[in-house]
Amino acid sequence: MGKRSGSKRKDKNKVILPPELPPEIDDDEVDLSDEDIAFYATDSSNVAPFRRFDKKSIDRYVGRVAGRDEGEVERLYEERQKRKATESSGKPREDDDGLEVDPVDALPTKTLQGELVYNRAKKARCEDNTGGVKSKAQENGADAKQSIKKDEPKGKSKNKKGDDNKVKNIQSQTEVPKGQPHSNVLEEVKAELSAEELFEKKKAQLAELGMAMLEDPESNIRSLNDMLSISNDKDQKVAKLGLLSLLAVFKDIIPSYRIRQLTEKELAVEVSKEVKKTRYYEYTLIRCYKAYLQKLVSLEKQPHFYTVAVGCMCALLDTAPHFNFRENLLASVVKNLSSSDDVVRKMCCEAIRSLFINEGKHRGEATIEAVRLIADHVKLNDCQLHPDSIDVFLSLRFDEDIGKDEAEEEKVKPKKNKRWQKNQEVPKQLPVNDKKKTRQELMSKAREEVDVDLRAVSFTLDPKERKRIQKETLSALFETYFRILKHSVTTSNSRTKVNNVSPGGSHPLLTPCLEGLGKFSHLIDVDFMGELISCLKKLSGYSDRQDEIPNDNALSVSERLQCCIVAFKVWRSNLEALNVDLQDFFVQLYNLILEYRPDRDHGEVLADALKTLLWEGKQQDMLRAAAFIKRLATLALSFGSAEAIAALVTLKHLLQKNSKCRNMLENDSGGGSLSCLVAKYNPEATDPYLSGALASVLWELSLLEKHYDISVSSMASNILSMANLNPTQNPVPILNVNPLEAYRDLSMERELLKPASKALPLNLKKKRRGKEFVALSPDVLQKADCSVDKDELEVKLQSHFAVLRGISENERLRAELNHTLSSVNTYKDYKKQKKKNMKFKTGRKKVARV
Repeated sequence: MGKRSGSKRKDKNKVILPPELPPEIDDDEVDLSDEDIAFYATDSSNVAPFRRFDKKSIDRYVGRVAGRDEGEVERLYEERQKRKATESSGKPREDDDGLEVDPVDALPTKTLQGELVYNRAKKARCEDNTGGVKSKAQENGADAKQSIKKDEPKGKSKNKKGDDNKVKNIQSQTEVPKGQPHSNVLEEVKAELSAEELFEKKKAQLAELGMAMLEDPESNIRSLNDMLSISNDKDQKVAKLGLLSLLAVFKDIIPSYRIRQLTEKELAVEVSKEVKKTRYYEYTLIRCYKAYLQKLVSLEKQPHFYTVAVGCMCALLDTAPHFNFRENLLASVVKNLSSSDDVVRKMCCEAIRSLFINEGKHRGEATIEAVRLIADHVKLNDCQLHPDSIDVFLSLRFDEDIGKDEAEEEKVKPKKNKRWQKNQEVPKQLPVNDKKKTRQELMSKAREEVDVDLRAVSFTLDPKERKRIQKETLSALFETYFRILKHSVTTSNSRTKVNNVSPGGSHPLLTPCLEGLGKFSHLIDVDFMGELISCLKKLSGYSDRQDEIPNDNALSVSERLQCCIVAFKVWRSNLEALNVDLQDFFVQLYNLILEYRPDRDHGEVLADALKTLLWEGKQQDMLRAAAFIKRLATLALSFGSAEAIAALVTLKHLLQKNSKCRNMLENDSGGGSLSCLVAKYNPEATDPYLSGALASVLWELSLLEKHYDISVSSMASNILSMANLNPTQNPVPILNVNPLEAYRDLSMERELLKPASKALPLNLKKKRRGKEFVALSPDVLQKADCSVDKDELEVKLQSHFAVLRGISENERLRAELNHTLSSVNTYKDYKKQKKKNMKFKTGRKKVARV
């Protein structure tokens, strides 16, 4: 009871302030309707009661507080004004987190104990322009102030979590503290944005701009500037995406003609709106295209954008080789032909090859530019480039009549014209008026102008112009090839004196150069034939001394074989104009056969040399043919099946052409029956004429009959059967192919039949280990660490012997299975035979009964 009376006394003593008076409003701001004004204007008695009101007394009565001192009431009023001022400024009070609602403004609630509890509301934090987040809290209990203080930390933690989520969420509104500028807040928010969302946003923007450009390029040509600005982004992904998007757009909107710059006279002439629109479109396209190419060239130096930039340039060169700034694209692509990056090098080579093949896109002008750039690039780098930079020349195409002289054609044409003029009488020309002459001249001039315009627009070239371009291209091509040959000759001569350089290391361009010379040998001028043959002879390693050949040659065996091949192709393509003895190349081939190693050299080059020098052409001399027959039999016995089949095919061809050499197939004790200058065979002779091969026997063929490869053994037996035939007869042909085709076919079959993982037998492993055995001294054995973990060794041995037992068990089961299957098949055959016998017996009985 005491507590209840004390609380009642406190509530009674508590000062309850009256509500605030409404704010004073000026008379001008008061709006009165016309009806009210008419009502009070008609009868003045209606206004009389309002005039009697005393405003001061009413204010004094409403603002009075019964039983309280006026000073205390004034202090309470001041506190309430301060509290409202803090609410309006947004600054929370430090002592209290809640706002007390005046009892006059809100009705209290009475608890079961009889206490009055007034409603309190939590303060809402001041947010941005949105007004912030309002929190709800209603406290019920005896002591309202203590319950508000208990819930104070919970409210603070909730508000902190809410603020953190707002900063992370892009679409939520951010809290701007007082005194911090708006720009700094925006920078912080942009820095916290995720890279994926920005990438997706710019990706969508690029897609919109690109689609707009593809739909209507002339109207949306300004979108290229926006796409260029996006490609300059700091993010590498966005920049790459921008470059690829611009590439797709340019490939689609680039016109099929070359845009030229307008002259001053053309700019001064007034044109229509459509022409102005077209000019603006072309000007913007050229400007943006130039900026795009400059961007690609600058990004090419950066490793992150290297592949993308070069790929874009190659795609542009392939798509629009006729368009402006082709020279810049060609320079960049040719520079990367010898790049260390395989992907970039392949892209550049494919772009140049397509440029050479599709000459209709650029009328052959880009071809001669590319060939000249490659020639300058080779000269600048002193022939030290990747072979692919020269290998692209093999895609060039030339007309067959490019080598004919124009003087010869002109000599032939006048003769025909003279005969035609003699047989046909020329009619007398009638007098022509001056007007007709001027008209004819004007018509001829107009036709010439129209022809010039058609040539400029169309991609078809005049035959004379095409011939001129091809001649210039061919001269630049052979200039590059001859420079590489001269460089190889000078370096090989210097390397024969100094033997500290590995062979083949300083001639990376020689192999593709020799392939190109072999392909375009029919287009070489006759004036260069003698010098070319002498250069090839030096490179092949031929020596004037007949008793020795330098062993420290600068070139590999494959490169020297290619020199022999090119020399023969050049000689055969210009057989009438060239009078050269190629005996030196036969001698060199005879010696290179012994120097060949399958693991080091290319077997396809050797097969091509056998085809070019021995298979094709006229009949060989008997002594030379016999020497090559014996040397090829030795080659077939020494190397693999692919080289053996190529050698045997050539050997058989030589025996068919030289029937007297078939005596080497006779297996007599004294050797061959034919006599020659050398009575005894010398296998180490360097000259085929001094080898004495006719005095030998082809005993190698009897061993080759037992070769593991069926094709080699059958070919050897076929060659041996020629000994029993007449000189005019030839055996039944097995392979109607040349040595190169035979080599390719057998090597392809060998690759197809080659297992993925070869498991060598145990006996082979033992033999290899025996060959690789090296005797060690006792000191070395003592120093060596021979400690072995016994458990690990035991586990390995168990697993090894378990595998062996499994293999043996598998073989035993397979043998049993094969035996069972054979017995089952035998039983089935027995049943079938028995049924046949029964049918036969029944048939005979029926016939007997009948």
